[in-house]
Amino acid sequence: MKTSSTNDTCREFSLFSEATDLKRELGLPETVSIVIGRIIGSGIFRTPGPIMALVLSTSLFGFVWLLGGIITIFAAVCYAELVAMIPKSGGPYVFLRAAYPPVWAFLRGWAMFFVSETGAITAVALVFAEYTSAFCTIAYGSPLPHYMVIMLALFTIWALTIINCFGVFFSGIVQDVFSTIKVIALGAVIGICFTAKGSWAHYSAPFWPEAFSWASVLSIFAAMRYAFFAYSGWEGATYVAEEVKNPRKNLPLSLFVGIAGVFLLYAGANAAYIYQLPVETIKNSSWIAVDAMQMAIGGVGGMLISVAVMINTFGNVSTQVLCKARTWQAMSRDGLFFRSFSKLHPVYKTPNHSLIYQGLWASVLLFFASAAQHSYEAIIDFFSCTGTIFNIMTIASVIILRKKYPDAPRPYKAWLYPYSVIIIIAFYIVYLAATLITAFLPSLLGLVLTASGLLYYYREPIAAACMPGRKKLTP
Repeated sequence: MKTSSTNDTCREFSLFSEATDLKRELGLPETVSIVIGRIIGSGIFRTPGPIMALVLSTSLFGFVWLLGGIITIFAAVCYAELVAMIPKSGGPYVFLRAAYPPVWAFLRGWAMFFVSETGAITAVALVFAEYTSAFCTIAYGSPLPHYMVIMLALFTIWALTIINCFGVFFSGIVQDVFSTIKVIALGAVIGICFTAKGSWAHYSAPFWPEAFSWASVLSIFAAMRYAFFAYSGWEGATYVAEEVKNPRKNLPLSLFVGIAGVFLLYAGANAAYIYQLPVETIKNSSWIAVDAMQMAIGGVGGMLISVAVMINTFGNVSTQVLCKARTWQAMSRDGLFFRSFSKLHPVYKTPNHSLIYQGLWASVLLFFASAAQHSYEAIIDFFSCTGTIFNIMTIASVIILRKKYPDAPRPYKAWLYPYSVIIIIAFYIVYLAATLITAFLPSLLGLVLTASGLLYYYREPIAAACMPGRKKLTP
């Protein structure tokens, strides 16, 4: 009994300790830039159209974006308590690992690597390449050949993977530069659209939908999927917690500063889009920022926004490559993923094996994607249900860990606890139900792919490593 008690004490100390083998070289500016860089990608330049197509009025359009921002901020409040208490790399995986049986943390990481997160790296790299092609079309009159678009996306993935292999400090500089540029670029889009000739009448035509029914409520929740996708990535700084200076202070602060800044930029961008474009145009627009800028200042506007999206997506891929590799490394370190992913470079102390394998799988997904046409909205529908389930579990871990480790250090505590946590969980449950109703087949497919991780989990050596008392499986 004494040995068991001693082991439990050591595990708890390790869980809450700031000790790490990684180098703490990211300050508050770099950490805020990671939050901003993770959020501002292709979403704000792509999702307003499908959102407007669902709600069909400016009031509900604004409500969806506002509600999405508020829910995101309160979810970040919960994450802030968790990361200040457990300053370990790996993001939500670490919190799930502390609060639940290992299988749940494993499944979350499995879904991220094989389904959603590595796929997101591929998707955004492809958007970067496509916008480069769009720029060439405007500037030179012809687009890049399809194979060149694929090769450019591949080059982007590997260039940023290699940069990250040489240390987080240089990667942090990359985050600072691109996050700054993308904020300036998005701000310029807002400024240009509002200073050019537009119409205030667009805000009230129509202000309310023609009719409001149960179908309207479902449409709002369906639209929330795209708003949440545009806000997604805000938890990015928690993935590199062991490389952040003074993590118990800087990580919660970076979440609030980063999300608040993006919320204001999104509000300005959407208001600028509506000022330039009527509802009918917005709801049919796949690339609303291009349409708005062309309406504002003509062809040069299309070129400017193409460059802006190129900058945004390139920086977003950089941030994703940096952050997500830390999750696979943390899982492997805990015996819940492929063993080689846990290795750190002897000089740079970066998870290079994790980075390289992440790049390889992203490349595989890129080549598969290049052979087919996929809808942007369908991809979001595909991952929303699974992601929401894990969001609910992560936020609920605030309550679980308060009971499980009541004496753990909590330099930051969630506002209005436990009411804030309960309200957020209740909202996500309703949202999850609406997602299953409005996107049943994509949701089901995402759940099946996630559950496929169980086939690996209940094989050696995972079962033996995580459940020592369990009978060994036959190979």
